[in-house]
Amino acid sequence: MLLAIFWCSLILNTGSTFAQKQTKKDLENKKKQLQKEIEYTNQLLDETRKNKKHSLSQLIALNEKIRKREELISIVNGEIRGISLQINQNNESIKGLQNDLIKLKAEYAKMIYYAYKNQDAYSRLMFIFAARDFEQAFMRLKYLQQYSDYRHKQAELITSTKKKLNETVQDLETKKSDQRVLLSSEQSEKQNLTSEKTEKEQMFSQLQEQEGKLKKDLAKKKKDAEKLQQAIQRVIQKELEKMQKDAETANKPKPEKLVLTPESQQLSNSFASNKGKLPWPAVKGIISGHFGVHPHPLMPNIDINNNGIDITTNTGALARAVFDGEVKAVVNIPGAGEFVLIRHGEFLTIYANLKDVYVKAGDKIKTKQNLGSIVFDAEDSKTDLHFEIWKGQIKLDPENWLFRTN
Repeated sequence: MLLAIFWCSLILNTGSTFAQKQTKKDLENKKKQLQKEIEYTNQLLDETRKNKKHSLSQLIALNEKIRKREELISIVNGEIRGISLQINQNNESIKGLQNDLIKLKAEYAKMIYYAYKNQDAYSRLMFIFAARDFEQAFMRLKYLQQYSDYRHKQAELITSTKKKLNETVQDLETKKSDQRVLLSSEQSEKQNLTSEKTEKEQMFSQLQEQEGKLKKDLAKKKKDAEKLQQAIQRVIQKELEKMQKDAETANKPKPEKLVLTPESQQLSNSFASNKGKLPWPAVKGIISGHFGVHPHPLMPNIDINNNGIDITTNTGALARAVFDGEVKAVVNIPGAGEFVLIRHGEFLTIYANLKDVYVKAGDKIKTKQNLGSIVFDAEDSKTDLHFEIWKGQIKLDPENWLFRTN
């Protein structure tokens, strides 16, 4: 019975260890990714600090760094709790194995004593020949053989249990060492977080004194966004008018909406199937403006409506296409740079706040092809790309379409 319990326990523990290794690997990868993102956000903050004055983009980047730091601390906390649980389980396993070993040794000692008393061949033969019939004699012979086998298995089980006990003790020491490292890491991250939150409070206080300028900047941004939406609508309307004109020339009914060719429909289907897998429209960056309506970071009584997302990236960064398609327009918006509109069947992607655009209307574009450089705002020392995804006339949240890490 003890032998069966031992092997079942060994199989379950092996499976559990494999699952823990898989989880540990995933957590390590996530931690590395977060640390990489924090390091990149630090680079962006260093760039914005060059102008010696605080800006809203600095506050947004700092908020993003704090969010990632808190996520990192949460993962470390989870690891510490997990290791503490494993340490407790190891302690229980050690106690159980020690008790099993004591019982196994006691049983084995009894068997050895019995074997010693009945060790001569005469005693075993007398035990067999004293049977009342042949069938009972055969059963007694089988019993002696099975008893001998069981004794050998008990000896093997004692050896295996000792080995398992030593491995568990060693594993316990490793986990305790890992726990000490994680506790040290947690303390360090918490200190960094405290420092960052203090910096945020100081920055927040100083920026609130610039409320007049911030409102002026917000008004300009809203006006630029309206210009962009109007320009996009004009491009879409122009496409529809061309399609209607072509239909009229061919004596066909005028379409009320854009009609896709089989090739365009295939491209559209391919784009849709890549939801959550599209590459970022910039090689590196952090999302500094999310899709939809959100309160202003400094003026909570004022809402910001974003038709796409804003990606803060490093100076000199290039915008790139997220999927194969055709450039339908390159439009200059006075005071707000240029934007590129690419059609992917039913879907549109828009890349705004560009300069030195490398493509023109009618160009066939490949995934990750560079479209142009992103405008650098010297006043705030920031480089922001505005990115939108549309399906027909419906604006979509790009974060749901982009790959989760950039």
